[in-house]
Amino acid sequence: MAYLYRLFINLLIFGMKVFAWFNSKTKKSVEGRRDSLSCVQSAFSETDRVIWMHAASLGEYEQGLPVLEKLKEKFPDRKILITFFSPSGYEHVVKRKHIADAVCYLPFDKKSHIKAFLSHFSAELFFTVKYEYWYHLLQELKKKNVKIYVISALFYDGQSFFTSYGKWFVKQLQLTVDWFFHQTDVSFALAKSIGLTRSSVTGDTRFDRVKQLREGHSGVPFISEFIGDDKVVVFGSSWQAEEKIAEEVWAGNPYTRLIIAPHDLKRVQRLKEIFPDAVLYSRIESEARNNSRVLIIDSIGWLSKLYHYADIAVVGGGFHEAGLHNILEAATFGVPVIFGNHYKKNPEADGLIAADGGRAFEHSGRAADFVLFLLRNEEMLKAMSSHAEKFITEKPDSMELIIKKMLSQSETGKK
Repeated sequence: MAYLYRLFINLLIFGMKVFAWFNSKTKKSVEGRRDSLSCVQSAFSETDRVIWMHAASLGEYEQGLPVLEKLKEKFPDRKILITFFSPSGYEHVVKRKHIADAVCYLPFDKKSHIKAFLSHFSAELFFTVKYEYWYHLLQELKKKNVKIYVISALFYDGQSFFTSYGKWFVKQLQLTVDWFFHQTDVSFALAKSIGLTRSSVTGDTRFDRVKQLREGHSGVPFISEFIGDDKVVVFGSSWQAEEKIAEEVWAGNPYTRLIIAPHDLKRVQRLKEIFPDAVLYSRIESEARNNSRVLIIDSIGWLSKLYHYADIAVVGGGFHEAGLHNILEAATFGVPVIFGNHYKKNPEADGLIAADGGRAFEHSGRAADFVLFLLRNEEMLKAMSSHAEKFITEKPDSMELIIKKMLSQSETGKK
């Protein structure tokens, strides 16, 4: 099976290089990896003691960040490395202020590539987020006696680990991973069923992150003036389906303000066609704001703060296979969250629905009808708002549980 894995990695590399000719994101991923070695060479010496977090993409980075920040707080003399697999996470972080000494792409999982990468620094503690596992990376880290953890771990039916051909990789996890910190009881039970017993249920660290977001909210310029005393529906990371919902809500309720933050800024022009009188946030200070009920966010970095102003949030990604975007950023402000039900591997979505702080719909038309119903039903709106906030507030402080366990096992906590 190890031979087949090496073949898979070679095919992955070849496939990505070919696809890079046709896809800009893949091109960035392939070209970015050429700089990974030089990145760690310039940032670290061979004797630097490094705490390393790996995340597949932006969502996983946000899950891991509370833990990384706490480790840096406790051990300010350690250097920090953050690696990504995909460009969405890398580009978001590298262009902004961050706590890392180096941010780069994880090299492709060939033994020679991983050995060369690890030769430029001394990793002391490594953790990956959710379900990002690479065979040679884990193997080489363990050879160097690095403590290895998985935070917000999520095992689910259908993963290769639960098949006959996946057993060999499970053996590698048994040998290398020091502890799994699971998001859910189901994940914990599934891992235990295949012999991954060094584990505990600590919940999802994103709850810690959004609690911090709520406590540290500082406002968004001009939004209160735009809203006035009207109710507001915020459409976060919207795709075409959510744009359709916005159009129906706009037509069905003349007294509601809409704030639309598309998942891709290339959608801004299309949104202006749908809502010709809409105000662009980049021009909000100069344009007559009170004449429009629709505000289009044409810059990045504001969405998580905008949910503070919402009465209802419609979060994108759940009406197709792209994947549901972050619903917790809205729920933390006590905002009912509406989304499509085509999501998977999102236990927080099932939890929010069970708590009656959110609703999922198969079709965008039904979702639009429910938004309009909520806007007319003040009592139900208040109840769902309360349930959404309670859903966040009652979650355990995952980060503290994780840090306590890490320090009890790791040499980091003894020096």
